[in-house]
Order: sequence, then C-alpha cells, then structure tokens
Amino acid sequence: MGVAVSAPLESEHYFPPGRSMARRVHGERSVGLLYGQRALLIGALEPLTYTGTMLSTRSADRPFERLARTARIQETVLLGTRAEADEALAAVHRLHRRIEGRLPEAAGSHPAGAAYSAFDPELMLWTLAVIADSGREMYETMVRPLSEEEREALWQDYVLFGELFGLPREEVPGSHREFSAWWEAKLDSPDLQATPHALEMAPLVSFRQPVPAAARGNLAVQNHIVKGTLPPRVREIFGIRWTRAHEAGFQAIAASHRRARHLFPRPLRRGRNDVFFDVVTKAERQRGGTPTPELRAGVS
Repeated sequence: MGVAVSAPLESEHYFPPGRSMARRVHGERSVGLLYGQRALLIGALEPLTYTGTMLSTRSADRPFERLARTARIQETVLLGTRAEADEALAAVHRLHRRIEGRLPEAAGSHPAGAAYSAFDPELMLWTLAVIADSGREMYETMVRPLSEEEREALWQDYVLFGELFGLPREEVPGSHREFSAWWEAKLDSPDLQATPHALEMAPLVSFRQPVPAAARGNLAVQNHIVKGTLPPRVREIFGIRWTRAHEAGFQAIAASHRRARHLFPRPLRRGRNDVFFDVVTKAERQRGGTPTPELRAGVS
C-alpha cells in the first residue's frame, strides 16, 4: 500500500503480543464477536459514509458474508503477523478504490450530488471512531474497566490501525481525551441520523445473524449485550425499546461474564473468531443469500 506507519519495526506484528492494548482488547473472543455489530449500528448513522458504501457494494444480498469478511480482516490486522496484515490491507485498498462517487439523492444533511470516497479522511475517521469506541466499550463491559493510561494506549493503537488503512495521523485526535470530546460532539450532532435503508438494514445485520437453531439462545443474549452498550440516542433512532428491566438484565449478564471468564480455558477466552465467522457465512450461502431492503438515499 505504500503507507508509512510508526509501528516498531523490530516486531513481526503491528500490534505486538504483550505490549499492544489493541491486541489485548481484540484478542478477547467476546469482544471480537460483539463489537462489530455495535460499530455497524452506530456507523450507519453517518448517512454519507453509509450510503456511499451501500451504493458501492457488490454483495448487497450477502450482508453477513460481508460483515464476516470485514471482521476477519480486522482481526488479521490486529492479531496477525505483519505479513498477514499487509496482505489483508492490500486487498482492502483495492476494494476501497471502488468506493467513490456522488449521491443520487439527498442523504441526511448531505445534498444530492455530494461526493463520497473511501479515502476521505473525515469519513475514514468516522469509521475508525465507531470501531475504537465499540472495541473499548465491549472490553470494559465483558472483561474489566480500563485505566486512563490504558485507554490512552488503546487509542494510540487505534491511531496506528487507522494509519495502516490510509488515514493520515494528522487527521485524527491526538489523545484519547481529545477523541472522547470529539466523539461526544458527534453523538450529540443533529447530523447523526439514519436513512430509511439504514433503519431496516443495520438492525437486520446486527441482530438477525443466520445461526444454527442450537445457537439462537446465545444469539439472543449477545443481541441484548449489544443493545445495552449502545448510546441511548442510538437506541432511540433505531427504535430499540429499552426499559429498566432490560438494563437490569444487561448489567446482570455483563457482571456474570466478568466474574466467570477466568474459569474458562485461555483458548476459549482468547483468539480469533474464524470458526464463528465461517458458521454465519456458510448459513447465509446455504439459504441463497439474505433479502435486503431496496436502497433509497433520502431520509424520511
């Protein structure tokens, strides 16, 4: 890709074992299984990024396969060797060259004709932000709270992660404190809204994964956790009902997982989630794809 990065050259990993907070966070299977759905829901609320991506995709009827492919690439970059990461990054770079154009209709505050590109730093920062906030939030929910120093180290790893995908370091908040202020302003912005397509599509992909019947109970629990970690405004936009009982259930599930996780063998707690990604991809292929809503750019 030809992107200059500041990762330590003496390591065979961009995110070295024992030193990288991002590796610690994303090496938890519970984080790897859940943060992507949360990131997808929040990410869908930036209409230009969302609509541009949907207009450019070649797998609109296979959204779960696309989600699994994205998750696999991110785990490869965060947990794999430099050689593995570089191969994945090159494939993403080729894919992103297709994602550019102009909106055929207005989308949120973006008028018809607004340009979009996968290499637009502002749009790339939004994509990085939903990943960063979701990874941290899911780790703190399912594993343990992070100290301010750990949050800062994690954010610096995410800055590198964005840089590897082509996001210039100077376009990114320099500290976790600066990022948090930026993030809160984005969540409060009136520009945060969903197109009709996003209102249908994002919850479908986040909560209705094709899994075997025996795993549907686990999926219901996972969905509850994802919903519980969402900012209240995001739940409101998507019409996700959330009561005191829902909150109590969420807190009980999260606390139980934090208490019990150390009882499980390390290979069950940590590692890549390829097996789970394969299950979802196979199930979608076997049923011939996933019916998805027709894309309409405008916001109701």
